[in-house]
Amino acid sequence: MLFSESFLETQTGELLMTFLVAMAPVIELRGAIPAGISVGLSPALAAAAAIAGNLVPAPVIMLLARRIANWLRGTRFFGPKIQWLERRAHLKGRLVRKYRLAGLVILVGIPLPGTGAWTGALVASLLDIRMRHALPAIFLGLLMAAAITTTVTLGLFSLF
Repeated sequence: MLFSESFLETQTGELLMTFLVAMAPVIELRGAIPAGISVGLSPALAAAAAIAGNLVPAPVIMLLARRIANWLRGTRFFGPKIQWLERRAHLKGRLVRKYRLAGLVILVGIPLPGTGAWTGALVASLLDIRMRHALPAIFLGLLMAAAITTTVTLGLFSLF
């Protein structure tokens, strides 16, 4: 057995919380790893749960982003918001247009506001990068972001 029964009983809630926080836009992995560590998960478990949670929305975004955007573009309320979102994604996509998959890894991998799996999936969708190429690049970016975020989090926690 990989985990003892008592481990699963005590850590399931923390793992689920970390997983769900990582699925949220804007917060994503950058917020989920510190949250997971702060509730008692090991850094490796917090990072694994955050990577898994942050990766879940990516294929859904890539499959549905264009369809939903095209549908909402025709509405008075959402039309301007969709145009703003697409402009923002195209600006973020300059790096991806220039370096293609390596640019997508970097876009997702640098844990700054406005980057991450959500933005990477949206940019990949708008630039018509196939999912079979984009998802591995997004995953590599998440590994990079998790390593950076975990290191910074552990450094900050050791200060306090």
